[in-house]
Amino acid sequence: MTTLYTVLLYLIQPLIWLRLWLRGRKAPAYRKRWAERYGFCTGKVKPDGILLHSVSVGETLAAIPLVRALRHRYPHLPIVVTTMTPTGSERASSAFGKDVHHVYLPYDLPGAMNRFLDTVNPRLVIIMETELWPNMITLLHARKIPLVIANARLSERSAKGYQKIGKFMKRLLQRITLIAAQNQEDGERFIGLGLKRSQLAVTGSLKFDISVTPELAARAVTLRRQWAPHRQVWIATSTHEGEESIILDAHRKLLARFPTLLLILVPRHPERFATASSLAQKGGFTYTLRSSGEIPSATTQVVIGDTMGELMLLYGIADLAFVGGSLVERGGHNPLEPAAHAIPVLMGPHTFNFKDICARLQQADGLITVTDADSLDKEIGTLLTDEDYRLYHGRHAVDVLHQNQGALQRLLHLLEPHLPQRNH
Repeated sequence: MTTLYTVLLYLIQPLIWLRLWLRGRKAPAYRKRWAERYGFCTGKVKPDGILLHSVSVGETLAAIPLVRALRHRYPHLPIVVTTMTPTGSERASSAFGKDVHHVYLPYDLPGAMNRFLDTVNPRLVIIMETELWPNMITLLHARKIPLVIANARLSERSAKGYQKIGKFMKRLLQRITLIAAQNQEDGERFIGLGLKRSQLAVTGSLKFDISVTPELAARAVTLRRQWAPHRQVWIATSTHEGEESIILDAHRKLLARFPTLLLILVPRHPERFATASSLAQKGGFTYTLRSSGEIPSATTQVVIGDTMGELMLLYGIADLAFVGGSLVERGGHNPLEPAAHAIPVLMGPHTFNFKDICARLQQADGLITVTDADSLDKEIGTLLTDEDYRLYHGRHAVDVLHQNQGALQRLLHLLEPHLPQRNH
């Protein structure tokens, strides 16, 4: 099975090159650093440390508290963070700076992966969520390098798909050192595919272990004073195609009742920054770009958040937040980031990427569901008019966050046997 998988992966390489090149038309970063995708990263990383892989932006954000904790506990060990997308790369660079080394994880080809592992030679490999690369797992097992799948999740649908290649999955899973699942249901699905119970731990979700640092809070207060000292602000983040127009439509309706209201609109991907700006312009809104460095004037109606790594800061400016990918069938993005700021969170009905988290928030009145521009207008209007109602929803959102924290410490304890302490 592994041989067939590898042959197919080699055969589709030209299609992968074409896809990268085509995506590069809107996001030029896709046309750069191809050598890293084939394991050539000499000089960019330090060996004999920790390798952490987070495929894209969402996983990278969840990994931030973990990487910071590892840096604090094991300052003598270099950390290499790998991603697969330019946006994940930019997020890693902005979050960690020079504290960690970043490269793209190579494609799961034996030659590329061997070349990469020869260079990095990690003591421990941590993969965020559920990225199961057969050749990578097999090579790590052969090299006796421990592999931990952190913050692991496995949907019922994915588990049924994997059952079709049951024997192959069982062999693959039993080569993994430890799977740290987000909840018992996810863990049982891994067991059903052949994982041994001795390889499983249930830690909870790392996504709950985020916090607003005093420094970040102070920066947000300063920016709020500059941008909107006497105005109300709402933010719509991680929006996808089809959502920006709905957001702007709702904002137009809201401006009729709240003429000084400011919207911060942050598309999910950099290639949508220009589209969002164009929609704002065509809609007749007075807008500015965050990247321009300009302070919004009293007449600015929309700020396009076209920078990377500032999402938590921008949430700190807002009175309430809409989290995108949820009015269209993308499954939604992380509602816990605005919840950390104790502001009300709104999402559309499509939240399957965060099913468990959204259910907990909704049960506790920490999440409001909307379906279109009219319901956005209605719910946001109520939140802006009734301060007690707004504070109630924000407080309940942050309470859910605090009540479910602890996964980070549980995971760090599980990693201890695989990481050496500094010799004194």
